[in-house]
Amino acid sequence: MGRTRKRSTLANRAIAASAALILGGGGLVAANFYASAGEGWSSPPPQQQNTLNAGQQISTIDCPEVANGLPQVPAQARGEVDRELANMDSQITEAYQRFAEEKQRIRQDPRFADNAILNPLKDKRLAAIERIAVAIGRSADRPEGLQSMAPCTLRADDAATFGGGDNQGQDQGQNQGQNQGQDGQGDDQNQGQGQGQGQGQGQAGNGPVAGDFVDIQSVQPNVRTPRQLRGASRGSFVTDCGRNENGKFNPDNVIVAPGVSNGAHHMHDYVGNQANDAFASDGDLARGQTTCRNQGDKSTYFWPVLRLQNGQNENDANADGGGKDQNVGEILTPSQVTMNFVGNPVSKVSPMPRFLRIITGDAKAFTNGDANANASWSCTGFENRQLKDKYPICPQGSQVVRTFKFQSCWDGQNTDSANHRTHVAFADGSGRCPQGFRAIPQLVQRIVYDVPQGTVFAVDSFPEQLHKPITDHGDFINVFNSRLMNQMVNCINGGRRCA
Repeated sequence: MGRTRKRSTLANRAIAASAALILGGGGLVAANFYASAGEGWSSPPPQQQNTLNAGQQISTIDCPEVANGLPQVPAQARGEVDRELANMDSQITEAYQRFAEEKQRIRQDPRFADNAILNPLKDKRLAAIERIAVAIGRSADRPEGLQSMAPCTLRADDAATFGGGDNQGQDQGQNQGQNQGQDGQGDDQNQGQGQGQGQGQGQAGNGPVAGDFVDIQSVQPNVRTPRQLRGASRGSFVTDCGRNENGKFNPDNVIVAPGVSNGAHHMHDYVGNQANDAFASDGDLARGQTTCRNQGDKSTYFWPVLRLQNGQNENDANADGGGKDQNVGEILTPSQVTMNFVGNPVSKVSPMPRFLRIITGDAKAFTNGDANANASWSCTGFENRQLKDKYPICPQGSQVVRTFKFQSCWDGQNTDSANHRTHVAFADGSGRCPQGFRAIPQLVQRIVYDVPQGTVFAVDSFPEQLHKPITDHGDFINVFNSRLMNQMVNCINGGRRCA
């Protein structure tokens, strides 16, 4: 798994054709790489589609995120609530798969979607919401008004596909790939075929599309570095945990959906702690093996895999998180993974508590909106140009780069929160933490991929999120031992660079 095919002149010609399609329609508004989550968009953030007209092109199912509407969840109810939220994700996945199967019929008669998909989904969501309310009500005030979050809608396309409508684009893409393949032999044929499929609607038929890509050379430099004040923590600490060379993958998320197999509905790369799955307890993580060179770091670091849309299948083509959730294509092993903990530009940093959980980015940002989107995309040699809602097309000799800058402020009390966000926060533009929060070392992950020239690629996602780049996200659980954590903090606060 994770091996790439050789480059070809056919693929080079294909990327030029793709770029011509992708870049038609104007320039790109630059993003501020150091801005807070949600800023730095190359186009207006997605808006919820509330109405659908007959014949309108539709792309996905849009459901309110119930987790965002919950009050503080008592510890006694946390497990049951998390399981019900994961169950609701599965309901959306099943409804989206039905939607994808019936897309042509829905276009002809949108009322069919209400009767066959949206109304049954609403009923299931209402039942799950009721169970959540009951669970919370056993230990705290029963939440009211959650029922309004049960209905889902169909969302109209907001980006053109390669070659036009879904079927037309896919047919044209496949024809183009087949023609390219006939000009070459062996791997070139597979690569040309994959490029063609990517230009239609991706290998699985649910993205990516032309509007998801942009030539990095058309992006204006947009990175700025905050001014560091006296008393800042100027050092850095690097931990080396490999590139997932051993191929540890699963579609679980022990932070968001503990105890639920396939809670993510997409495959994750893992480095660091090897005991991580949906059922891992803090004790399991503390006892787990680690791929980190310094064995004092048993932290777990994970993110959605990147797949090449090259016509190849992985061995998860018929598995949960893979083909069963419309995540297909060859998983690409990173060529480089750097995990750097850095300081704060205005203050010293405090140690992270052990088992602190941090999620950065939003796996459902395409339908939730951009408030929590926080991954950046770029190319080697062009990293002063960062994208949030586009995949980059990199020039010959340049590699694709994903960057995650994690939240760097902690509330001083909790290692997690009901929505897995409010116990940590981002510093403001100058580097100051919100009132009541303290600065902690900031994890900066940089993941590099040698994507064959001309091959369409995409991150794994929930099926209804259509493999959009804004859905990219990273997860971290701190399992440093106290000795190594203190060494990290002393290094950063002392202005040294340590590895």
